Amino acid sequence: MLFLAVFCGFLAEYQLEHKIEKERGKQYIESFYEDLKKDTSRLTYLIEFETGKIASLSKLRSCHDSILKNQHPASFLEIIKNSLSNNPFLMDGRTLRQLANAGGFRLLQQEDADSVISYEKVGNNFEDYQSTLYQQAQDNLRNTFNEVIDFVPYTELYTDVSNNPLPDASGSRSPLLLNADKRVLNRYFNQLFQYLRATVQHRNRLKLIREHAERLLGYFRNKYHFN
Repeated sequence: MLFLAVFCGFLAEYQLEHKIEKERGKQYIESFYEDLKKDTSRLTYLIEFETGKIASLSKLRSCHDSILKNQHPASFLEIIKNSLSNNPFLMDGRTLRQLANAGGFRLLQQEDADSVISYEKVGNNFEDYQSTLYQQAQDNLRNTFNEVIDFVPYTELYTDVSNNPLPDASGSRSPLLLNADKRVLNRYFNQLFQYLRATVQHRNRLKLIREHAERLLGYFRNKYHFN
């Protein structure tokens, strides 16, 4: 009888512990679900942002031809504004860090753990792309920018640089070019074109990650009845 009582107590404790771990696993998934919603919102913003950049950068050929004719096209300033910097995507890694640091993956069902790990891998690969090829296209462009653009007329575009880090097109009154050498311009516009290609690729990858995140949102929503 004593053995039976101890055994039953052990079973009850085991079941309670299993229930607690199952609930903790669900809490991790719900936390990851909220991270996915934040990621999706951020991805949508970035896709729209990159689409605007692409629209301006797609005017490269006509802008280049106008500059060779000693014209001062307004599109040139828009191209400059849309090639000054990158806007990268970083996953909301709050839950991923918790899972890794606390050994939480063992609390997840296998298909849930696989889904989380798959998303993390996609995000990490994308961040590698952003820090290498995408950033290199920006760095190359920035270096040549300093050879091409005249400091004085460029700074005149910034009426309040402490509050607005982007130039104001309405303030453009004089040519921005410092160096009109065709070889330098050719290098600059080639780099702009490479940056356009990198930006298009960046946007396309953003779309793929958003699709991945939306699939996971649907999966967890249906499985756990999240909002």
